[in-house]
Amino acid sequence: MSRHRSRRLELPPAQENIEKLEKVIKEGNSYGAQQMYKSVSARYVSAERYSEALDILHSGACLQLTHGQVTCGAELASMYVETLVKGKIPYDEKSLDLVKEIYQAFPRVPLPQHLWDVDDVQQLSEDIGTAKARIEGCSSFLKAAIRWSAEYGADSNGSPELHIMLAEYIYSESPEADIGKVTYHFTRGNDPKKFASTLVNFLGKCYPGEDDLAIARAVLRYLSQGNLRDANLLVEEVKTQIESTEIEFPNSELMQFITYLLQTMERDALPLFNMLRVNYKSSIDREPAFNEMLDDIAERFFGVQRRNPMGMFGDIFKLMGSAE
Repeated sequence: MSRHRSRRLELPPAQENIEKLEKVIKEGNSYGAQQMYKSVSARYVSAERYSEALDILHSGACLQLTHGQVTCGAELASMYVETLVKGKIPYDEKSLDLVKEIYQAFPRVPLPQHLWDVDDVQQLSEDIGTAKARIEGCSSFLKAAIRWSAEYGADSNGSPELHIMLAEYIYSESPEADIGKVTYHFTRGNDPKKFASTLVNFLGKCYPGEDDLAIARAVLRYLSQGNLRDANLLVEEVKTQIESTEIEFPNSELMQFITYLLQTMERDALPLFNMLRVNYKSSIDREPAFNEMLDDIAERFFGVQRRNPMGMFGDIFKLMGSAE
């Protein structure tokens, strides 16, 4: 019998280790358990018993997170994804559900909606620091999971469900939610209605002038990926949902531009598209990224090639590269 084969047989069933380590955590020795989870799971990985290594890491991540040990839980969660990659585990409904179980174990601790209304500044500072650690841990885990999903079965952007999880966690747990990041991940998801609910919530508490930018950013993100259907669905859903609130749909030149743009995208109307960009330039220029997204839209919908930022020299380098 080979030495490698012998090592595989020496390891006990994973469940034995899972039960032992669970007991260590329940006794309050989270740090000791963490070191054991890492060393024990590494043995199973070394023996190429990936399924059992994953069971151990999954159990450890969920237990540490539910016991409030976010740093430890996030580390095991990231190791879980690393093991998915090492074992070349395919992305499917079962593997997604297991990743989702770890995600759901990350704590949710609501912060005050208006941070300036809080009296205990020191406590608030500690709460914000803890929230940032939670977001960083969960984000690292989910971003790694998105990369794994893109490589092992999802589309090139990664799992839409994982993008939505990340968007939701960033928005719900951030002291000051970065709506740009939230939008980036929601528009790579598959639930524009859920995104609309998040946007409506944001419209109810954002600073003046941020409301129309948030909607425009979302629409342009969808369109830059060629997703006209969800861009339209999002706008209609936001309008529907705010009817039962005191929130008003933004009325600005930027929103006029978005309305006309969505109508233009329904037909092959490049001259009209270009005219809109000229007529609403001052509104579009409110956010530098808008022009870049509109260039992407022109390429996707009308076949307009992107201009090389290096101009003539860029074209020369391109020709030199093709000659090789």
